Amino acid sequence: MAEEIVFCTGGGCTAKLGPGALAHVLEKLGKPAVRDENLLIGYDSSDDAAVYRISDDTAIVQTLDFFPPMVEDPYVFGQIAAANALSDVYAMGGDVKTALNIVCFPEEMDLNILGKILQGGNEKVQEAGGTLAGGHSIHDSGVKYGLSVMGTVHPQRIFANNGCQDGDVLLLTKPLGVGIICTAGRIGEASPEAMERAVQSMTRLNRRASEIVREYRVHGCTDVTGFGFLGHLREMLGDSFCAEIDSGSIPRLPMSLEYAGEFYLTAAAQRNRNHVGAAVEFQGVSFEMEELLFDPQTSGGLLVSLPEEDAKAAAGRMRAEEIECAVVGKIIRGTEPKIFVRP
Repeated sequence: MAEEIVFCTGGGCTAKLGPGALAHVLEKLGKPAVRDENLLIGYDSSDDAAVYRISDDTAIVQTLDFFPPMVEDPYVFGQIAAANALSDVYAMGGDVKTALNIVCFPEEMDLNILGKILQGGNEKVQEAGGTLAGGHSIHDSGVKYGLSVMGTVHPQRIFANNGCQDGDVLLLTKPLGVGIICTAGRIGEASPEAMERAVQSMTRLNRRASEIVREYRVHGCTDVTGFGFLGHLREMLGDSFCAEIDSGSIPRLPMSLEYAGEFYLTAAAQRNRNHVGAAVEFQGVSFEMEELLFDPQTSGGLLVSLPEEDAKAAAGRMRAEEIECAVVGKIIRGTEPKIFVRP
């Protein structure tokens, strides 16, 4: 039992550095003296992955992601960590090609646990149509796992995160609430049904959702992970746009609002609130809904900015394939970025 407690101490995307701290560090890097014209997307736009053009019709999508466990089952943890890392390629409109394991593991822990983690991760890579090509491991005091992923995309069909346009609507392709539910689960307060739904959401690849929206006029796309719905939406808006969010249309996991009302919250959600809260105006929205919108998601859904008719068509196709999604708001032009959240 003691080993299980050590295995899951609270992880997933709640373990990310806060957006404020990360922005402070990245500012010190500055901009390169000479920009490589083939680097189509780098770190300067806070996008989900780097994109590098290698020919007129092919660009490489490169990303990595790893974190400590947020569930007790090592196999399920491997699935979740892999799905989360693979998601960045889908958020750029790309297809997964290869992946490398990233492993931190205590030497004194049962290696069968590591084997189950890697098995879960490999199965998700295969489901993504990719190939696990190797990896790197180190001894550490705690377990951490993830992937470095390489994908491809056409240089003219990249989904940047900050290309939204006036009049677009926002399509969200997974329910929110996994951070809150996993927090409740770590202290034994989450129901088996709530945990099961959270795990189903976290292990589901964004592959099919990405493939569907590629057939429409996507102007901006990101995946909702550690910075929460509002944090990642703020990155999409740039300097010229605002967003109006209909909180009642937000898909959410069962019991997530109830657990938020019981204050099963994360420090990461509070960091998200501190960082982006000044750009958000809540208009008659409950505390529980506020927390849900700041909640860090692990392997969350895609948030897509596209014309309304396209969003409705894409959402209809997703629902026909049992992908839980909803149009949750719209983009409007503004003098400064602001997010208005209504009941």
